[in-house]
Amino acid sequence: MVAEMPAVLVIDDEVRSLEALTRTLDEDFVVFTAASAEEARTVLEREWIRIVLCDQRMPGMSGVQFLTEVRDKWPDAVRIIISGYTDSEDIIAGINEAGIYQYLLKPWQPEQLLLTLRGAAELYRLQADNQRLSVDLKVAEPVMRQRVADKRAAVRRSFATEALLRAPDSPMNAVCDLLEKVARVDVPVLLTGESGTGKELLARALHLASARAAEPFVTENCGAVPDQLLESELFGYKRGAFTGAYEDRVGLFKQADGGSIFLDEIGETSPAFQVKLLRVLQEGEVRPIGAPRPIPVDARVVAATNRDLEAEVREGRFREDLFYRIAAITVTVPPLRERVMDIPLLAQAFADGIFDSIGAPRQELDRETVACMTAYRWPGNVRELRNEVLRMVALADGGPVRAADLSPRVLRAGEADDEPELALLAGLDGDLKSRLEALEARIVRESLIRHRWNKTRAAKELGLSRVGLRNKLSRYGLEQA
Repeated sequence: MVAEMPAVLVIDDEVRSLEALTRTLDEDFVVFTAASAEEARTVLEREWIRIVLCDQRMPGMSGVQFLTEVRDKWPDAVRIIISGYTDSEDIIAGINEAGIYQYLLKPWQPEQLLLTLRGAAELYRLQADNQRLSVDLKVAEPVMRQRVADKRAAVRRSFATEALLRAPDSPMNAVCDLLEKVARVDVPVLLTGESGTGKELLARALHLASARAAEPFVTENCGAVPDQLLESELFGYKRGAFTGAYEDRVGLFKQADGGSIFLDEIGETSPAFQVKLLRVLQEGEVRPIGAPRPIPVDARVVAATNRDLEAEVREGRFREDLFYRIAAITVTVPPLRERVMDIPLLAQAFADGIFDSIGAPRQELDRETVACMTAYRWPGNVRELRNEVLRMVALADGGPVRAADLSPRVLRAGEADDEPELALLAGLDGDLKSRLEALEARIVRESLIRHRWNKTRAAKELGLSRVGLRNKLSRYGLEQA
């Protein structure tokens, strides 16, 4: 497709000058000519002119005066003036008033003239593109706003307490109900529980259920940052406050202004830092490092810890006044071993998410895999569960996900490392013979799963013949479904 040649209007009362300009431009432009301002107005009203090239000296009015009129009536046209040296001062004085793109001095050179007009044509194109983009943005703005609103609503729904996966009889139901009630009241909340139980997820759900949902939700892991750095992260600093402070930094408390700030592992902070944090909570203001005065902040504090803070207070490692400031409401998050009924739901959801992320078809976890998972105690809680599902999908390498790809500790449904193996035997019901048989059945089953139900390999590992293994499978009802 051949690009359209831009139209230029050349205005000069000298015939020879008009002819010379036309000969120079007619290969690259559609050239219209006028010998006076009156003729030029007629052309501008009739044709789509992109560039106006005007001589400064014309009968009745100057070039600057005419280009000022063009600016008012045909503002899209790019304006260029051409003149002799004696007119330079008058033109310079009128450049801003007339909005002149460029001016050329006589005698002009063909190469310079063409270069200037090509630049003017490109300027016109860019201006037109910008105008179209502005119109498009105005039309699209309501749609974009609605999309953003829909996306925010979807995020809120995905993190809301009702979206947290749990079974009908899960102890997490009571936790979520409590959070829904607490969200309505703007008080500090302390989430306690083991690492990996999902305290940050619950803190975000609390924020989204509150009146602050439209404002920022900011997080900081207090246990992962040294005190001095933690202070600058939370409170901010002024330029020059210390070596390396090359510019002002807004602290996380100020970033969370109007919203919520989640302070994870609050129990790991030092007593010295706890004093500074207490002042923030008491006074509602922070003082950036190096700042002459404090600044007000309004952020709801949600803290979390895997420590027993009451015991820490009794032993003098955590300030009592700070404890009562952050623990107006305390919510205890149960470990995964106390919500066994949630494990199948969580594991399947993690698997579906991983399959979707790699573009693979979803697979349903089989009963064997779920049985191993529900028998395990999960010291790493939900975080460990997700990593275990990720391991299975990775080792499956596109094939079926199997229990054999679980970690050995999960396959054996192991107890905590510090518990002896005989603790399992002691915890079984029945007499000694039935307990030993139950333990034997578990060992046989674990060996079969690890060898993907290859009876020859399992028998060899257990020191049994194939007939002996077959008898035990029949005795304990362990034939693969």
